[in-house]
Amino acid sequence: MNGARRPRDSNQLAKLVVDIATGEVEDKATGEKDASLAARGRKGGKIGGAARAARMTPEDRSQAAKVAAQARWAAE
Repeated sequence: MNGARRPRDSNQLAKLVVDIATGEVEDKATGEKDASLAARGRKGGKIGGAARAARMTPEDRSQAAKVAAQARWAAE
């Protein structure tokens, strides 16, 4: 499997389990990530966040913080 999700259909899932058990398909957990791709995403995220903060006005940052705080409190 290429990191794809496991099928929801019970028949397809059963076939996948048999394929894994017989060695026809390699079992790759869905939660695993390619380390090189994760590093690239993390690097871009760090750069993007700093660039966004640098071009925001103080009022924009305040508004973004308010929205984030409301989202955090609404989740509870």
